[in-house]
Amino acid sequence: MREKTPEKARRREDHLMLHGRAAERAAIGELVSAARAGAGQALVLHGEPGVGKSALLDLAAAGSAPMRVLRATGTEPETGLAFGTLHQLLRSETGLLDLLPGPQRDAVGGALGLASSSPTDDRFLVSAGVLSLLTEAAVPDGLLCLIDDFQWIDQASADALLFSARRLRTEGVGMLIAVRGDAGAHLRGVPDLRLTGLDARSAAELLASRSAVPPAQEVGDRLVALTGGNPLALREVAGLLTADQLAGRSPLPDPLPVGAGIGQIFGDQVERLAEAGRLIALIAAVEGLGDLGLILRAAGRLGVDPAELHPVEAAGLVGVEGTSIRFRHPLVRSAVYARSSSVQRRLVHTALAELLDGAEDADRRAWHRAAASVGRDEGVAAELAASAGRARARGGYADAAVALARSADLTPDRAVRARRLTDAATAAWLGGRPGQAETCLAGARELAREPLLIAELAQLRGRFELNGGDATEAQRAFLEGADRVRGADPGRALEMLADASEAASYVGDVAAIVDIGRRAESLPGGDDSFLRAVLIGIGAMLAGDAHRGGQTLRRALLRADELSGASELLWACAAASYLGEVDVAAGFGVRAGRAARVSGLVGQLPVVLEFVSTAERINGRLGISAAIAEEGLTLAREAGYTNSAAAHLANLAAVAAVRGQADACREYAQEALAIAIPHRIGLRAGTASYALGLLDLGMGRFAAAHARFSALTTAGPGAGHPTVVWRSAPDRVEAAVACGDHGAARATVSSLEQWSVHAGTPASRALLARCRALLEDGERAVSLYEEALRLHAEGGPAPFDQARTSLLYGERLRRTHRAGDARQPLRSALETFQRLGAEPWAERAHSELRAAGESVARPGPAALNALTPQELRIARLVAEGASNRDVAARLFLSPRTVEYHLYKVYPKLGITTRTELARLVGTGPEFEKGPAAGPE
Repeated sequence: MREKTPEKARRREDHLMLHGRAAERAAIGELVSAARAGAGQALVLHGEPGVGKSALLDLAAAGSAPMRVLRATGTEPETGLAFGTLHQLLRSETGLLDLLPGPQRDAVGGALGLASSSPTDDRFLVSAGVLSLLTEAAVPDGLLCLIDDFQWIDQASADALLFSARRLRTEGVGMLIAVRGDAGAHLRGVPDLRLTGLDARSAAELLASRSAVPPAQEVGDRLVALTGGNPLALREVAGLLTADQLAGRSPLPDPLPVGAGIGQIFGDQVERLAEAGRLIALIAAVEGLGDLGLILRAAGRLGVDPAELHPVEAAGLVGVEGTSIRFRHPLVRSAVYARSSSVQRRLVHTALAELLDGAEDADRRAWHRAAASVGRDEGVAAELAASAGRARARGGYADAAVALARSADLTPDRAVRARRLTDAATAAWLGGRPGQAETCLAGARELAREPLLIAELAQLRGRFELNGGDATEAQRAFLEGADRVRGADPGRALEMLADASEAASYVGDVAAIVDIGRRAESLPGGDDSFLRAVLIGIGAMLAGDAHRGGQTLRRALLRADELSGASELLWACAAASYLGEVDVAAGFGVRAGRAARVSGLVGQLPVVLEFVSTAERINGRLGISAAIAEEGLTLAREAGYTNSAAAHLANLAAVAAVRGQADACREYAQEALAIAIPHRIGLRAGTASYALGLLDLGMGRFAAAHARFSALTTAGPGAGHPTVVWRSAPDRVEAAVACGDHGAARATVSSLEQWSVHAGTPASRALLARCRALLEDGERAVSLYEEALRLHAEGGPAPFDQARTSLLYGERLRRTHRAGDARQPLRSALETFQRLGAEPWAERAHSELRAAGESVARPGPAALNALTPQELRIARLVAEGASNRDVAARLFLSPRTVEYHLYKVYPKLGITTRTELARLVGTGPEFEKGPAAGPE
């Protein structure tokens, strides 16, 4: 390695000797200290070029001992190379991969090119693996990750690093990210610190340290004003001014090259180089990675003597150490590139592409060839498409989309160009870039002529709309695609009809669902598949043919044991719902979530978790439901699945309603409605509105609850949903009876009887019996309540519904002067509501119990209610028998993070072993397992 020259050493010392920045240094010191102590924290440094971001990273590294430090810097030439920056950051830590859970280990190994990987739609597994690897690297003294020029790192690396940054809590990892001030919008969710110019005193100190003579007071003030206190501008300008100018005896240059013109200073320095020096600097700028050997070989290929590098180095524009060359500042590199012609740039890209002839350099070669191209060239386009395929296989979807879009630009053949734009749209969507996906999709639609491709584009458009746009538009797109391939590919047509039915179900468009069922039945060569049977059965049920629809759905569910995929299980959930078997539907929803977590196809997890969280709420496991909804909401927002976010918000509103958390319920509901109404997602709008009605019901505001529930029955497509209507029937009956509107209550019971005619589970019959009891008097009512409680017990745990039946039964007994008989069901209801955290319902049961003559103190909350959502998710999986590594893989955590949370869970629950946890969880209402939940 070369010895550092005195000039280099001085620059380095000056770089670390920061002037001012007391607040910034304190914040960074706090982050480093926290990580050293075992906590986790991330911080983004925003600021204009030259403001001192890199110097602060250097300062953090210098003061981090004995922590391990990992560092990476984004470079423009690697912005399209998936996981390039991640490889730079983690290459020294790959020996720790075997400590990760298997799925995470394989995903990270594939992303870093250490193992083969299979294409999936997973956006989160690599990110979770990176978090686990950073956590392992933090043992034993902590870890500091420094990422500079974040605006230029590839998108796959950015996604993985931001996933980790948003989740650092207890891992002993500190992460500092430096980014230009105008390029940090996508870093939301990570705390940030905005760097501005130096204060007057610090700026004056910097000027004095870099000037040939101490500047006069008025000159210093003028320079600070003109530069905005930018340290780089102050350093560079101070070095350019004469002694007379600094002393105020001669005027300052006008205009002064500062602010947006800082690059002009470097540009002038570049212009002063000889032509050969400018060319070798351009080769270094285009190559971007600082590979000195490659740069010099390219110079030789272009007829430049490698010795021409020396004047460039002597001018202070670059520094050479060992086998690496680095520009003094990113703006130097930008100035070199800007002062070159397009012809020169293409020549350099061509030379570099010719020298990068190894398999390991295939991606960089492809991009250099693309940059050197001036017209369409299938050879270059194919090479870039192959690079995109490699990026996609490693999970770098956003980067694959960029490569495919550029490949399409270079593709001569119209049909091939349409295909590549279609693939680019898919990759952009999976990479969380919906705007880019829409652009590529529009380009592909203009070019496509082949029917199957047109149908595929319609399906893509539908998926985009369903996840983040107007559900009615999604429905139309799916039907359009199904019509196009109906004769040529009935299987594909059925798939798109299922998508259309899903969209129509989100909207709440009953007529469309009926029509789709008929279309599925009339498909040419239609088989007797599970999916086709479900579509036909649901359509028949909604068309009023309950007998035929029920039989068809029942036959379909006979195959339920054969189902394993998350999508199939969600259709089974829908089938059970339309049969009126809420408990069975909830069980299929839980199974779907488990399947999505272990399948490796977790990109669909935010959507699947919508149904899982709803299922857990219906099962009465409120804490688990909220924990899953919060997880799903986070993942949905990170993936750009706006409509999925609305679903999780609506479910959180419903859970908050049961718990009596009025402010939270209203906030979640309003957020959900703000998305669901304009996007025509009637299912989620209905759930959010239902949550507000349930809050009123629990608080005893029966008239308000009755009005809200009645409005659900008249809300049209896009604002309400038939499933919400029938699932809310027991609540509507209770509210109507409490208001004295027995006519509305009887009509609701009648509709519930029709919905439940094919229900074969005790839980569904229990709710119907309870509703009938509310409309009866005397012994008939008592008999129906007792029947409902017997069915609840027979059907397995549904604690919230069972407790509500006990409460209503106890209230009826007390009001008929049977206070002694009322105490036992009221006591049971109180204990269950208290364990669930259903505060308003517990208060109502407590008041009734006192009115029945029993003076009883309110029991304390269940120990499980003291757990955080993350702790609750972990406890549940551990109770099922999952190891720490399995839990980490399913919840996108590191094993050490799981261990940390368990360390907190045990004392909260007053236990010390996994066996005790399984016993406690197995008997707690939040976790009770019954037939409805399916096999654990």
